[in-house]
Order: sequence, then C-alpha cells, then structure tokens
Amino acid sequence: MPHDSAHNKHPAHGVHHHPVPRQGAWQQSLRLVPGLLLTAMIAATAFLLHALPVIGTLSPLILAILLGMAFHNLIGTPARARGGVVFSLRRILRLAIILLGLQLTVAQVMAVGGAGLLIILATLAATFCFTLWLGRLMRIERPLVMLIGAGTSICGASAVIAANTVAEGSEEDVAYAVACVTVFGLLAMFLYPAFPALLHLGPRAYGLWAGASIHEIAQVVAAAFQNGKESGDLATIAKLSRVALLAPLILAIGYLAARRARSRHGAAATASRAAAPMPWFVLGFVAMILVNSLDVIPAAAKGETVTITNFLLAMALGAMGLETDFKKLKAKGWRPLLLGAASWLFIGSFSLALIELAGI
Repeated sequence: MPHDSAHNKHPAHGVHHHPVPRQGAWQQSLRLVPGLLLTAMIAATAFLLHALPVIGTLSPLILAILLGMAFHNLIGTPARARGGVVFSLRRILRLAIILLGLQLTVAQVMAVGGAGLLIILATLAATFCFTLWLGRLMRIERPLVMLIGAGTSICGASAVIAANTVAEGSEEDVAYAVACVTVFGLLAMFLYPAFPALLHLGPRAYGLWAGASIHEIAQVVAAAFQNGKESGDLATIAKLSRVALLAPLILAIGYLAARRARSRHGAAATASRAAAPMPWFVLGFVAMILVNSLDVIPAAAKGETVTITNFLLAMALGAMGLETDFKKLKAKGWRPLLLGAASWLFIGSFSLALIELAGI
C-alpha cells in the first residue's frame, strides 16, 4: 500500500514514463551514424577508384573490402563506429541482396535455353559439392569451405557475403573467400579470351562457358565481349541465370549448416538454430525478380536501382573489411587458397566438358 499511495501522489511520473523507450531507440539510431558514415565513405572511395584505368579492373565490391581491411589494420576502426559497421554488415547487406533481384527477370533466365540452363545448374551443383568434398578432405573449416564454394559456383564476392548469413563464418573466413574468388576470377578474365581460338569454340559455346564458370559479373563481361557481341550477350544472360540460383543455394547452405549442428550437438542445437535454414530476405530476392519480370519499373529507375544496390553491397563489404584482422587471416595458411584454385579449375573444366557434350 505505501508504494501505491506514493505512486498516486505523483501521476506526472507516469506521463514521463512512455517517451523513454523512444528516446532510447533514437539514441541507438544515432550511435549507428559514425559507422554508417565510415562504410559509406569506403564505398564511395571504392567507386572513385574503380573509375581509374588500371585499378578499374577490380570491381567496387573488391576495392571496398580491401579499403576496409587497410583502414582497420593500419589505422584502426573507432569503437564508436562499431554499431554502424555491424548494421552495414547485416541489415544493409540483406537489403542489397533483395534489391539484387531487380537486376534479373524470368525471361532473361529462359533466354539461355533448356540445355544452357541444365549446364549452368549441373555446373553449380557439381562445383559446390566438389568444393565441400575437397575441403573436408583437406581439413579446412566448414564455413570457409562453404563460402569458397558459393563464391566460385555463383557470383563471387556478393555470393560469399550472402552465403555467410547462413554459413556463419568469421569475418576472416569471408575475407579469405573473397580473396580466393577475386584472384581466380581475375585470372579467368585474362586467360579465357585465348581459348576460343585454341579450342575452336564458337561464339555461343564460348559465351555460355564464360557465363557459367567465371566468378564476377564484371569479369564475365570483360572476358566474353572480347570474342564479339554474340558471346558477350549470351555470357551476360548465362551469368545472370547463375545469380538467380543464389536463393536456392543459400537455402541449401542453411539446411546443411543446421543438419550438421544437429548431428554434432543433438536436439539442443535444433532449437538454437531453428531460424538458420530460412533466411527470409531470400524470399524478398525472389519477389524482386518476379516484380522486375512484370516490366512495371521504368528503365531510368532500374539504372538507379543498380547503382544503389552496388553501393549498398560495397558498404557491406567495406564493413566486412573493417571487421577483418590480417593476423587471423594469415593464420589460415595456404590450404584454403589451394582449395579455391581447385574449385576454379573444376568449374572451368566441368562446364566446358558439358558444353562440348551438348554440342553447343
């Protein structure tokens, strides 16, 4: 009773009670600003560097993670930026992946043809399974193996960071996987244009091969258009078809991660990882593909969306770089790099063999 009477004597006390959570939420939002500004500055710098002649061979995404790593390890990430960096790494990344769906349509995927789609699907599945098998044989940490497999089989750096939402690797795992797919994607970009003459590949065969096996979209375009417009156009469509398979791959990685946790830790792990197999942003990605297929978005707006999406992805990768420690990266050794090389050789040779067998 004394407590109740005291409370009744001060009704104003209850009036001031409600705004507190809102003020707390506002303060939490303000705490994100330094980190968001830092990741945005890194992304903007990456785009500026991408416009330069030689450095421009690297995509803004790769440049962003390199800048983030350099900043963190040479200067140091301020403690007050931590909240915004983590926000960029998680929430902004998921938003960017959803918006990535607006760069694809069902018609683009179907333009590759039935045989082409089967080759892309078989190559993706075989490459990912091969990478998992070899990674286990080489005794490399499972999350890192999954990230290298995702980056090689789908679309390089963006696939690596998307896959990590369910693979749950460390920042060093992501940085190492991005480094792997970058190195071998660049090698493919420079080496592939010599193969049409050496292997007597027609424009369609070469275009499909480049689109089905080279890591990054920019690398595919650079390598394929050197063999003419027909090769370049088909390679771009084939590559976009691979990107569309990002959604089922993330779901598969989530399922594998949850099953592995159950087998190692029993029923307790099932409860703790119940949400892992369903990353809901993947449904947003698929929904955006369907929306874009309806052709209701103006061409000008689509162009702006591509720029915004790439900038958000660069912010997420910049944040990843800010979370990466060179010492931990070095401690992983050479085995993951060898796995990346083997995975790269596999996807190139396997897809080429299927194209030859199909007579494309």
